Amino acid sequence: MTNFTPFDAADYLDSDEAIAAYLSAALEDGDPDLFLTAVKDVARARGMTQLAKDTGLGRESLYKALSPGARPRYDTILKVLRALGVTLHAEPTARRT
Repeated sequence: MTNFTPFDAADYLDSDEAIAAYLSAALEDGDPDLFLTAVKDVARARGMTQLAKDTGLGRESLYKALSPGARPRYDTILKVLRALGVTLHAEPTARRT
């Protein structure tokens, strides 16, 4: 019998480039819960305790804000992303004709 360990994306988010690609893919999907899950994965990869210190938010508050179905405030997401060393940017989409 083969034993498999559960997949955890946080185990593979070991570089700024991997993190940026992961979050970009989550944003492209358009599902807010998927994006929150991706941010939570990055937060766990970087260390939730340190992130709590850097943002001034409690660990429990972070877990709650980054859970599927949560509706965190925009400023909370910005604090988290800044503390993770990530910025978001906008670019034009192809115009429909």
